Amino acid sequence: MQFSTLRKVVVSIIMCAFLSIQAQETNAPKFGNGLFNLVGKDSTYTMKVGLRVQTLATSQWDVRNGLSNPESSMLIRRSRLKFDGFAFSTKLKYKVELGLSNRDQSGSSEYTSNAPRYIMDAVLKWNFSGNFVLWFGQTKLPGNRERIISSANLQMVDRSLLNSNFNIDRDIGIQLKHHFNLSDTFIIKETFSIAQGEGRNITTGNIGGHQYTTRVELLPFGNFTSKGDYTGSDLKFEKKPKLSLGFVYDFNNNASKTKSNQGSYMLNDIGFYNTNISTLYLDAMYKHKGFSFMAEYANRDAKDPLAKNSDGTLTGDEVQIGNGLNLQTGYMLSKTVEVSGRYTNITLSKNITEKGAKNQYTLGVSKYISEHKLKVQTDVSYTDIGFSTNQLQFRLQVDIHF
Repeated sequence: MQFSTLRKVVVSIIMCAFLSIQAQETNAPKFGNGLFNLVGKDSTYTMKVGLRVQTLATSQWDVRNGLSNPESSMLIRRSRLKFDGFAFSTKLKYKVELGLSNRDQSGSSEYTSNAPRYIMDAVLKWNFSGNFVLWFGQTKLPGNRERIISSANLQMVDRSLLNSNFNIDRDIGIQLKHHFNLSDTFIIKETFSIAQGEGRNITTGNIGGHQYTTRVELLPFGNFTSKGDYTGSDLKFEKKPKLSLGFVYDFNNNASKTKSNQGSYMLNDIGFYNTNISTLYLDAMYKHKGFSFMAEYANRDAKDPLAKNSDGTLTGDEVQIGNGLNLQTGYMLSKTVEVSGRYTNITLSKNITEKGAKNQYTLGVSKYISEHKLKVQTDVSYTDIGFSTNQLQFRLQVDIHF
């Protein structure tokens, strides 16, 4: 499907939605809660249509020998069209999200029919009994917290190096979610997932085995206000301390990519090199009176990380095994202005990857005009890269979310 075809499809969807307004009960929501909401005449379905755009400007310099080799760019970092609501029953919800920017669509290959990867999310959510909800389709796997937090709700301009190196992103499969109370305030949430293990928008079938993920969260002081455990910054100024602790184990059986279901395929003389890859995440989110703190640890390991041909010779590919640590904090100076800081360490196995450790230090300032729905964010990062040139980076981003 070419871009012009997608554009026609998107325009047709929007036009049909607007044309159907005459026959539907409609509700024009306030800013940030969708462009418009549709409610079926017999109340058997709803649809909220949303749009968001992030415009990013970046400047970067090498600093080992002064501010040399300057680079700068401006781009639409993200542009998303979103649809969500329920169908036939409030117990059956859905979400569809399309990526329209070049960055959203990048990563096409022969395994995605050489087509841009438009579909971000396409998932049904069925609350079939009590606190049990079954998800079916393509969406984010229950991996590290920073990845699960929407890119529209980030505390800083973008996610950390830990996320870019260790996240398991989206895949297609089934997820079972459940929660229960140990006491009046102590809540436990569990998610169990079985996915294809190849990443999003794969069209050629399952190359290796399947991917199994378990995430457990402990909330000893109860739920955060407005699902604040999955938004950056304490914009709600939690009156009482709130804490969430997350534990994740992911196992990708016979994985064929360098980063589990992410990265590049490991090819050999008979097709693909496969090995078992496991990923462990530990994370925490704390908020109280405008102060927030998030911590994440990631570890990736593999049964045999060096890709080989059928005769045992090395192909040159390897699984990116190692550890990552991310510590991030912020404080609301007022209801609309926040300062934040982040430290990230990436230590891949030197013997396997021949890469040195990375340490990144970031300071950020955010102006929330309408919380995360309309904001201006800027940050400056210094990255100490082992065996390479250190870097200084400045970023400025404007985010609008209808």
